[in-house]
Amino acid sequence: MSPIYVAIDTPDLERAKAIASKVHHHVGGIKLGLEFFMANGRHGVHEMAEIGMPIFLDLKFHDIPNTVGKAVQALRPLEPAIITVHAAGGRAMLEDAKAAAPTGTKVVAVTMLTSLDSGDLAATGLAPDPHEQVMRLTELAKSAGVDGIVCSGNEVAAAKRIWPRGFFVVPGVRPANGPVGDQKRVVTPRAALDAGASILVVGRPITQAADPDMAAREIEATL
Repeated sequence: MSPIYVAIDTPDLERAKAIASKVHHHVGGIKLGLEFFMANGRHGVHEMAEIGMPIFLDLKFHDIPNTVGKAVQALRPLEPAIITVHAAGGRAMLEDAKAAAPTGTKVVAVTMLTSLDSGDLAATGLAPDPHEQVMRLTELAKSAGVDGIVCSGNEVAAAKRIWPRGFFVVPGVRPANGPVGDQKRVVTPRAALDAGASILVVGRPITQAADPDMAAREIEATL
């Protein structure tokens, strides 16, 4: 199965279904984020699941442990393949999220958004070293018993050394010479996979292409 999960970030359910239907032969799953979920809710997720691909529900929960646990529990009927929580929510929150998740659902902890850099870390009162921050949160996620982390391709090799059996989701993936958009720490799909990524999240290079199927096929060919 392809390690590519296509990020379908649109509130338009019909457009989301059309994109997924076009690319399903060349991707391994669908990532649905806040933009989609807030517009279409559980019904929309059910409709996307009918296309027949694994669903990565990227809602990035970050709240007190009890609230996150109950929120994850509420998603059980959807049976997502992957869900995300913020590692910065702390050990108890991560533990509760994993305990509440359906059997077979991977809970992965977001370490540092790929739209952030050292200046953003400093602005929020953290040490201005993305690598150090990601490694610290990787250790936390591992100790809390979740399945893996979300990190940029710049950190995945080091994270894998810390956690050889972890599940590593790499977003911010862009084809060579492609526009980076609002991402600040990007790598190519091939580089991310070689560094240890378990799955690659690719959005706009596929969904905004004139021919999404061809774009997915070309990215898959580089792998």
